[in-house]
Amino acid sequence: MSLLIERRTVPDPILVGTVLALIGLGAVMVGSSSVYLADENFGEPFHYLVQHIVALGIGLLGMLIAMQTPIEWWNRIASLLLVVALGLLVIVFLPGVGYAANGASRWIDLGPVSLQASELARLLLLIYMASYAVRQHAALSSSFSGFARPLLVIGLASLLLLAEPDYGATVVLTATSLGILFLAGARLRDVATTGLAAAIALGLLARLEPYRWERILSFIEPWQDRFGSGYQLVNSFIAIGSGTWFGAGLGEGVQKMNYLPEPHTDFIFAVLAEELGFIGATLVVVLFALLVYRSFSLGSRAFNAGLPFHGLLAMGIALTLGLQAAISIGVNTGLLPTKGLTLPLISYGRTSVVVTLFALGLLFRISRELTDIALPRQAARRAQ
Repeated sequence: MSLLIERRTVPDPILVGTVLALIGLGAVMVGSSSVYLADENFGEPFHYLVQHIVALGIGLLGMLIAMQTPIEWWNRIASLLLVVALGLLVIVFLPGVGYAANGASRWIDLGPVSLQASELARLLLLIYMASYAVRQHAALSSSFSGFARPLLVIGLASLLLLAEPDYGATVVLTATSLGILFLAGARLRDVATTGLAAAIALGLLARLEPYRWERILSFIEPWQDRFGSGYQLVNSFIAIGSGTWFGAGLGEGVQKMNYLPEPHTDFIFAVLAEELGFIGATLVVVLFALLVYRSFSLGSRAFNAGLPFHGLLAMGIALTLGLQAAISIGVNTGLLPTKGLTLPLISYGRTSVVVTLFALGLLFRISRELTDIALPRQAARRAQ
């Protein structure tokens, strides 16, 4: 019977379809948004697209590994994953191992490839937070000390991220961690107080750092310095506005031609809106909303099935992907100050693609395990 069930179980088909749509759309937009930049820098128009496809291949392999690994195994090794995560955030500062680019020390040199440590570290920390919340549920829900202990770990990780610096990753990590603890049963006053304190601290850091404060000022009034600090946002507005309802057509965008900086990474949504219009941009928003909704539904089903770690992990992945997508789209549309965050599965970013696909593999595994539990119960009810 168990073998029969294993063969019949497949991940949530709507979730799978949503992920495939985002993967396909991302590959198309990476190719289109980077073609001019790649030709100028490497003499090969599809340089970034080829690298993106390789990353997709590695990520899909990682997804298959995640789908074959029982979720409870990650719960058992959560403490080890915490050590690995903090180690990754420290290694980027070691000479000869970590290296800097564009003024940030975020990468680990692995010879032919590089690893952006914060991407993998955030996923490992998410797994640890879900595990801690399950193991220490009583203390978490009844005392501030039980709530504060995991936040000390997140605080340390945040300090390391800010030292790189990676302000955007710090915001996503902090918000996701508080969300997981709240969903696990932490008291609202503890979450609200800590969230307010974190927001004030991050706001002060932004005010005290000249380049971050300049971003905030340019966000408030980008047209005052449209050729300086407001250049990215103004050109993003132009790209989005030029798209109107149906877009200029795939590959026909103008802003990616040395007008809009980072067209294939941080500002790919603006290029997408220019080429595919309001309809294409809305499709992306709907796909991410559906991804978050189905992931939360998985989490709810896991809680109802008596699998709290599965539930928190699914909801934590939903929070981090949803929040990162919301911030990236918000930056492109002028709703948020500029931050260096990619749009998951859409932007070019090899480490981001691989880690995101692995995280989605965890979601697919959760879906399969929940189905494995549900099928025997359904068979038993039919037999009665």
